[in-house]
Amino acid sequence: MKLEVNNLSFKYLNSCVIFEQVNFELEKGQILSILGPNGAGKSTLLNCIGNLITPQEGKIRLNGEEVDKMSPKKVAQRIGYVPQIHVPTYEYTVREFVVMGRTPYLGKMRSPGDADYEQVERALDMVGIKHLVEKPYTQISGGERQLVTIARAIVQEPDFILLDEPTAHLDFGNQIKTMRLVKKLAENGFGIIMTTHNPDQVFYTGGFVALLDRQGRLHCGVPEDILTEPSLTQLYQERVCVFYSDELKRRVCISGI
Repeated sequence: MKLEVNNLSFKYLNSCVIFEQVNFELEKGQILSILGPNGAGKSTLLNCIGNLITPQEGKIRLNGEEVDKMSPKKVAQRIGYVPQIHVPTYEYTVREFVVMGRTPYLGKMRSPGDADYEQVERALDMVGIKHLVEKPYTQISGGERQLVTIARAIVQEPDFILLDEPTAHLDFGNQIKTMRLVKKLAENGFGIIMTTHNPDQVFYTGGFVALLDRQGRLHCGVPEDILTEPSLTQLYQERVCVFYSDELKRRVCISGI
């Protein structure tokens, strides 16, 4: 299963171009991290890929099929989406909230069955929060809520999961748990596209990186080639240090202050 983005361009009404001529490919089991400063268009690009908004130019294809020609139900079966912030409204239990991810597979008058709830149990087990299954979604922590939202995307059984800044608003411990989960999802065959502000998360997860600069241009490749000290310093207008850690056995990115 391959996701292809070809010559994608987007601009909001009466505004300048957000990004243009974006091209990349990703297969199941791979990770692509989209990195860039605030306002660069990372979330907008993610929303285009998820068919939530329509680009002015270009095409997004799944195994050669154009996403904008698919029904919303079919898109939801192929692409899961985890928003940056989800504000709880009703006191659903975690089980009730996660099973909503099975909606693309249910008929108009059909309620979730035993097989759907088994999917919920497996997803909660995968993300490590099975003990929260009966807890009200409104009464769990922000970090737990993020994991529950990822579990809801998992039960969609998609080929690709889009995560919009999954560690935003999380404490350091929950950021580590979430990044560990991102790697686990890829190891389990999900294609992952993740936006982030943190270059070090990209070195940790590995895979590929797409650096969206202030001019709306996307530079894709492996982190070692794209995330260099000069490129990151220019992007963020602050000194950035990148070095190899023998202890961690990977490259590390820190502030140069």
